Amino acid sequence: MRFLTLFHLSPFLDTAISYVTAFVLGTAIGAERQYRQRTAGLRTNALVAIGAAAFVDLGQRLGGDVESIRVISYVVSGIGFLGAGVIMKEGMNVRGLNTAATLWCSAAVGAIAGSDMVAEAVLLTGVVLFANTALRPLVDAINRIPFAGGTVEATYSVTITVAVEEAGPLGDLLVEHLENAQLPVADLATQERGEEQVALVATLVGTNVAHSELDTLVEHLSRVHGIDHATWQVSTHD
Repeated sequence: MRFLTLFHLSPFLDTAISYVTAFVLGTAIGAERQYRQRTAGLRTNALVAIGAAAFVDLGQRLGGDVESIRVISYVVSGIGFLGAGVIMKEGMNVRGLNTAATLWCSAAVGAIAGSDMVAEAVLLTGVVLFANTALRPLVDAINRIPFAGGTVEATYSVTITVAVEEAGPLGDLLVEHLENAQLPVADLATQERGEEQVALVATLVGTNVAHSELDTLVEHLSRVHGIDHATWQVSTHD
């Protein structure tokens, strides 16, 4: 049997240590994700770590350190497809980026464990857990800080609701006012508001806009030009 010729106790124990290390550390990372009810929880992170460790250990056993490096590069790229599966886009919001990044880190922990660097794998696990737990209060504190319009990258739009027959000239008027205010328009869209009215939505090119400028503009459109409904909104993004 080929098994008898390939089996050696010392390499087998080395592989067992790599697998157990990856399992324990991947479970620790996954437990935090499971506690927070994330898409990729305990079992997923544990399996990602074990799989990465198995591939790297196999490459090292069969081809040495050079081959294990080649396997690691494939693990790094391959885990990206798995991470993409937990990322979801809901309107202007993107969810799952942190979970995908955690899966990537679990794969790194497994690859390090598969390379027999147990202490380094434990260290990385501690750093990942610190990032996902200890930094959370800091993130919440930052999110509660009011932001000024010129300090974030965002998409601004100005919307006016007008009668259907006035859509053409008032649309030109809206674009003219925005251009005169040095707020170039990227797109002007029309949305139906019943049979007699439409909403004209002007999306701006610039990302740094003072909110006071837009407040003044919509007030001018309402007061001077008699537009009943004029407003603006901002959607922040990474």
